[in-house]
Amino acid sequence: MNEAKNRKENWQGMNWIRQEKRLAIYMRDGLSCCYCGEAVEQGATLALDHVKPVAKGGCNHHSNLVTACTRCNLSKNARSVRKFAQATAEYLNHGITAEQILAHVRQQTRKALPMAEAKALIASRGSAAKALAAARNK
Repeated sequence: MNEAKNRKENWQGMNWIRQEKRLAIYMRDGLSCCYCGEAVEQGATLALDHVKPVAKGGCNHHSNLVTACTRCNLSKNARSVRKFAQATAEYLNHGITAEQILAHVRQQTRKALPMAEAKALIASRGSAAKALAAARNK
C-alpha cells in the first residue's frame, strides 16, 4: 500500500524525462511500438515503457526504455518483458513469435539515441509533442 501511495505522490507525468530524450527514444524505435509494431502514422499514441519495470529495480536509462503504444504500455504493467512478449505474440496472432519481439527489444535498446536530430526537431517544431503531431499527420 505504501509503495502505491509513494508512487502516486512522486508521479511527475511526462516530466520524469527530458523531452529531447523522450523524442530521441521514439525516433530510435522508428516512432512505433516495440511490442506490437503499431506506428504513430497509424494513429498510435506513444509512451515510454521500462523493459525492466521500476517496481522490480529497473532504471530510467535509455537502455531500459522502449517506445510502446498506450495499449501495450498499460497492458504490460509490471510483467517481465519475456512474459509480455509471449502474451503479445499470442494476442497479435500474425506469425510473430515472442522470441522475435524480444530480439527486437534487445536490438533497439542497444542503439545509440539520435539526440542531435531530436533536439533539431524540437527546435524547429517547438516541442516533442508538436514533432509527434507532425509525424502523425503525414
